[in-house]
Amino acid sequence: MNKKYIIAAAFLILGAVNQSCSNDFVDVSPTEAIPESALGEIYNNNEGANNLVTAIYAKFLDWNMSTFAWIGVTSIVSDDADKGSSASDSGSDKDILDALTFSASTPSFKELFASNYQGINRCNQALKYLPQLDKADSQLRARLAGEAKFLRAFMYFTLVRSFGGVPLVDHVAVTGVEADKLMMLTRKSKEEIYAFIEKDLKEAAEVLPTGTGGARATKGAAHALLAKVYLYQKKWQLAVDETNLVTGYSLTPDFQEIYKVSGENNAESIFEINGSGGTAGRAIQQYSQVQGARGTTGWGWGFATPTQSLYDAYSATDTRRDATIIHRDMTLYDGYYVGPNTENKFYNYKAYSSNYRDQASTDVNIRYLRYAEVLLIRAEAMNELGQTSLAIPFLNQVRNRAHIGDTPASSQGDVRADIWKQRRLELAFEHDRWFDLVRTGQAQAAMAADGGKKFIVGKHELFPLPQDFITEAGGLSQQNPNY
Repeated sequence: MNKKYIIAAAFLILGAVNQSCSNDFVDVSPTEAIPESALGEIYNNNEGANNLVTAIYAKFLDWNMSTFAWIGVTSIVSDDADKGSSASDSGSDKDILDALTFSASTPSFKELFASNYQGINRCNQALKYLPQLDKADSQLRARLAGEAKFLRAFMYFTLVRSFGGVPLVDHVAVTGVEADKLMMLTRKSKEEIYAFIEKDLKEAAEVLPTGTGGARATKGAAHALLAKVYLYQKKWQLAVDETNLVTGYSLTPDFQEIYKVSGENNAESIFEINGSGGTAGRAIQQYSQVQGARGTTGWGWGFATPTQSLYDAYSATDTRRDATIIHRDMTLYDGYYVGPNTENKFYNYKAYSSNYRDQASTDVNIRYLRYAEVLLIRAEAMNELGQTSLAIPFLNQVRNRAHIGDTPASSQGDVRADIWKQRRLELAFEHDRWFDLVRTGQAQAAMAADGGKKFIVGKHELFPLPQDFITEAGGLSQQNPNY
């Protein structure tokens, strides 16, 4: 193919040296091939500008971005989920992730690393070309640039929590330019990555629109994500300040309603990845199928099954338990009966699709930022600042929605423990548990309690960088400790 065509070959840091990722390429959609010379003709309008950024959101629908590897490195690796499925099905490396015996050659880490850089490249391409579309509305272009910066920050937040320092690719690289080769293959410190994330989110918040509903990035989403970024860095007052800027949202009265189609992008939703079902749908590829019940009366592969410890962590009156965990001999909200002979005892209810239960393309969304989490971030940060009595009412809003009453805790330490527990119960299977265990120092004890798994302090706080990347970097980047 003539290299003067905009192609769908997504940028991979893995293989970057030999891959053309020059100005000639724009990753607009999975199928289009459009001459770059026609960019001004075809995309120099409002619809074209929108398409450049819609392509970034579309990356989150991909298998390598949001499905098997992501489920493995966020849920299965944690104490919230077991590998599940059948004993004979390793899921490529899900048994290794579950046992914490992974290495730099474990495939899921390569998927995690590469997919996020593919998405970052789409962000960089959009940010490069949007200013050139002078026939598109200027306010629209500013908003779209804000969305691209929000999404780039989101992906870098995933990378820095997973690997620590990573390469900081902040523009479309040009083949043959030595500085760009170094940019793609040289790790920056985690502090530099966090600073870049903060800058992107602050700039995004300035131009994004207000309003609720998580289908596209908004001002509230930028402030909520920035609050979370500050939380992970223990910048407590800054976290509080950002949560105070997340306004206009409210808790959904019935917790289970959040995870139905009718609850998508509702008043609690701050940011979510949207999927539509059916063979022509733009679904998160097999997200539901991978985690669906397996065996008799089942419909899926049965991976990432909730652990007994997660089930037991909920009290009997906690309405979140039976909205989060499917169990044998259970009738689901749509009347579907899960019989007593499924292969595994528990399954992830938040991944359930009523309309397209047994289809690869389902209408399930991934809820990434909800107002409940903003309340918990505010409560945690205030408690760490010594404002325990002021923090408790925000914690209680989340508890009372779950019908478990006000917290019995009053001391700073007890309130801290309850906030951490409520994060687990509230956000189970929303891809935060492993990172929360690491950031709060609970990982070693939690994994020991989860079947005696060995979390090695000084090693497992970070995942290993993919061996292919380390080899290709040729000394420009070093592996994480003890891998």
